[in-house]
Amino acid sequence: MMKNTTKEQLLEKIKNKTAVVAVIGLGYVGLPLAVEKAKAGYRTIGFDVQADKVDKVNAGENYIGDVVDSDLKDIVKTGMLSATTDFSVVERADFIAICVPTPLDDYKQPDISYVKQSTIEISKHLKPGAIVVLESTTYPGTTEELLLPILEKGSGLVCGVDFYLAFSPERVDPGNLIYKTKNTPKVVGGVGKDATEIAAAMYRNVLEGDIFEASSPRVAEMEKILENTYRNINIGLANEMAIICHKMGIDVWEVIDAAKTKPYGFQAFYPGPGLGGHCIPLDPYYLSWKAREYDYHTQLIETSGIINDSMPQYVIQRSSHILNRFKKPLNGSKILILGVAYKQDIEDYRESPALKVIEIFEEEGCTVEFFDPYVPSYRFKGIQKVGHEKLTQAILKSADLVVVTTAHTNVDYEMVQHNAVAIFDTKNAMKHIENRINIERL
Repeated sequence: MMKNTTKEQLLEKIKNKTAVVAVIGLGYVGLPLAVEKAKAGYRTIGFDVQADKVDKVNAGENYIGDVVDSDLKDIVKTGMLSATTDFSVVERADFIAICVPTPLDDYKQPDISYVKQSTIEISKHLKPGAIVVLESTTYPGTTEELLLPILEKGSGLVCGVDFYLAFSPERVDPGNLIYKTKNTPKVVGGVGKDATEIAAAMYRNVLEGDIFEASSPRVAEMEKILENTYRNINIGLANEMAIICHKMGIDVWEVIDAAKTKPYGFQAFYPGPGLGGHCIPLDPYYLSWKAREYDYHTQLIETSGIINDSMPQYVIQRSSHILNRFKKPLNGSKILILGVAYKQDIEDYRESPALKVIEIFEEEGCTVEFFDPYVPSYRFKGIQKVGHEKLTQAILKSADLVVVTTAHTNVDYEMVQHNAVAIFDTKNAMKHIENRINIERL
């Protein structure tokens, strides 16, 4: 009877919007989610260990591209959203979403330390009748094998009786002009049907996208891995096709354009200098790591990872061949990189292959400069790099080779083509330029 009473009370709070929401982690996933919760009418408290993020939120200053500046200002001004570095705010929360980073360590194994530490802190302040939902991408089994025992031990509460637990993978595509947090379909898998029902009820009250109720957290965790592994493998195929096509003197970009005219059975994926972003380069390794526990090696996944990870080196190899035509060695050449963000028209450079490309060029003795209209500077392996404020004719003419590594749409590629000595376009960003005498594509 206690179980049903607790469940109905929480569902009632969600329905009448008296439930207090806590979002742990105010990054690319957490802040958009917190904003949507607050806009939907829920008093929302954001938590982050980085005081500067907390200060910006409380001042109504936006730092995430997918959040509308005016939305943030309005909900902060009305008191619907606030932020803190104090974990004790969890004591007030009925719905707690964990949106913290899940990177890989140096050995490409899951680093779930942020998830674990957040769960430990939540367990100290978890109140009866609340629900905890993990949104951070992770390996199948994390919710039940890691979070569940920590929460029960730390709080003294029983999952499914005193509190509820679920997994609902984030789906964030920075820079996507159509699908945002608000209208992207959501998958929810709870520890028990009650948890699934409660989490789904909250998301239905906040989001416009469909809610798919999975039978368990493990199903929801695995489907997220499948989403990104699917893209990782297909991009790996596109990259391998690019290498083969170049050797055979065939334009891979035209091949893909031709293939995608088929109205069924084919989806276009494109080659590039490597994989970037938090999800696609990392998530398949979570599955590979977990699969070894079951004495299985994910051959296809690991092979695509090898191909994609090798692309920065392939870019340097191709660049060397271009320079050779001008009797220029890599060592001593001046390279201008156009774009360090991991995808077009955003400021996010997490796991960007451009950073690895720059690193290898420098290791080969090149002088490397960069321009990115969205990323004026970046930090990589503890070193801060500052780019050009503007892209000028003089900068372009001074470079022995211009390498396009991000297809930003607000770059004047006509000017680039007119002033650069040689261009290696790894993203086909200059496909509409008619004069291609100095342009080589990946």
